[in-house]
Amino acid sequence: MTPAAPDPVLSRLSRSANHGALWLATAAALAATRTPRARRAATRGLASLGLASLTVSALGRRTFLHPRPAPVPLIGQLKRRPTTTSFPSGRAASAAAFATGVALESPAWGTVVGPMAASLVLFRGRTGAHFPGDVLTGAALGVGAAFAVRGMVPTRGQVAPPARPRAEVPALPDGEGLVLVANTAAGSAERARALRDALPRAEVVECEPGDVPAELEKAAARARVLGVCGGDGTVNAAARVALRFGLPLAVLPGGTLNHFAYDLGIEDVRDLVRALREGEAVRVDVGRYSCGGKHGVFLNTCSVGVYPELVRERERWSHRIGGWPAGVLAALRVLRADGHPLEAEFQGRTRPLWLLFAGNGTYHRMGLASGRRKDLADGQLDVRVVHGGRRPAVRLLAAALAGPLTRSPAHAAVQVGRLRLDHVAPGTLLAYDGEVIEVEGRVTLEKLPEALTAYRPIPSG
Repeated sequence: MTPAAPDPVLSRLSRSANHGALWLATAAALAATRTPRARRAATRGLASLGLASLTVSALGRRTFLHPRPAPVPLIGQLKRRPTTTSFPSGRAASAAAFATGVALESPAWGTVVGPMAASLVLFRGRTGAHFPGDVLTGAALGVGAAFAVRGMVPTRGQVAPPARPRAEVPALPDGEGLVLVANTAAGSAERARALRDALPRAEVVECEPGDVPAELEKAAARARVLGVCGGDGTVNAAARVALRFGLPLAVLPGGTLNHFAYDLGIEDVRDLVRALREGEAVRVDVGRYSCGGKHGVFLNTCSVGVYPELVRERERWSHRIGGWPAGVLAALRVLRADGHPLEAEFQGRTRPLWLLFAGNGTYHRMGLASGRRKDLADGQLDVRVVHGGRRPAVRLLAAALAGPLTRSPAHAAVQVGRLRLDHVAPGTLLAYDGEVIEVEGRVTLEKLPEALTAYRPIPSG
């Protein structure tokens, strides 16, 4: 049977897939949406495509020297017939791998990318460039590559935080009773307005960073639920107020990193709106630091040593050159400086420390990816220590690459409920949730188990 004439649109689509160009462009378009799910989906799609291409090249075509089908009438041919072996179809593998990878991370984006990939796979079988088995095998290799990548780096859905301990909170179908304070400097105004559109009776207060603490106090005095939209520092300020007033907290990520919101399971307006409408929430741990008359809380991390210096240096440059470039410059300046390790008494021994990091909850690696918390109510401070010595950059890099740190001459890791540092030198910097203060003498870190109630969508089943 003579193949049907190729559709001009599909022909151009097939040509654009040469060397993965179509999928690189699609990944760039997904990343441009600036949503966490879309960026992760794009990254996973490209990783799956890369593994599929490697598999086809290394295992398929070098092993099975399968000729192309005999030439078909011109009406059914591609303009340029491939000269490589036919088995398996590399473009079918790439299309299936990218689309499957995207769908595993984000089913919604998968429904957008999937039809395009399916059309390309079917088109390869209609043109006479491949036998049907070549196309099917290529597609199967692509799907398998995507699942293999998921095995190495689990999706967010696979490591969702446990829906416990659940908390009783009011359901707000139209948002009545919610007062949300949005830090406009964090670029969160658009998200805050989207929440107000979804929950028309919610009150949204937009303010500059300097006005955030005062507006949170006023909001808590009249709210049933205190809401906040901003980065981790703004969320920290809201948590302090929510704890003092005994209010549940609704967090809408609006900053650069948004560690607490993402680990809680809230990535966008849709997640928070669902939790508020359904009245879904959990209790989470809070970390607390104290030093003399200074005290406060942290939702993510607290640290002394090199990292607080890096935070302060980054803040000096971020308004001039942007956040990420400032972070790189700060790291280079701090690690190259002729500084000395912090001297402090830790676990009964006075020792030099380049870094002491305490996480509010245990941080885990997601396969080969960076760490995150699976449980926000585990009652543990995740303490990571990089000991003093020569070459701090090498020690810190080794500690970072080690993931969950094990004891060694360079670094150590322990999980405790309370930690005390003694004989801390005056002027030592302490960083908590991106903020920096000076401490000296005795510094105490401890957990407040299940102290804060936070809205989050509870997974079904």
